[in-house]
Amino acid sequence: MSPLAHILAIPVRAYRLIFSPWVGFNCRFQPTCSAYALEALEKHGAVRGSWLAARRIGRCHPLGSDGYDPVPDPKKPK
Repeated sequence: MSPLAHILAIPVRAYRLIFSPWVGFNCRFQPTCSAYALEALEKHGAVRGSWLAARRIGRCHPLGSDGYDPVPDPKKPK
């Protein structure tokens, strides 16, 4: 994970440690949005990982879908 990705992961880890037990464990998706964000930052780095995490959080609304939604694998250069 890049240094910038480590810095961006701090608020996600803080959310999981502090707020997640208070909010409850009722995420619509599997893996949870916070686990998805950490995995996206690890696999894709700071910029693309943040974009994937923000897009995932944007899909979490009452009219959105649910179910298994894994982090996509990084594209390999041709």
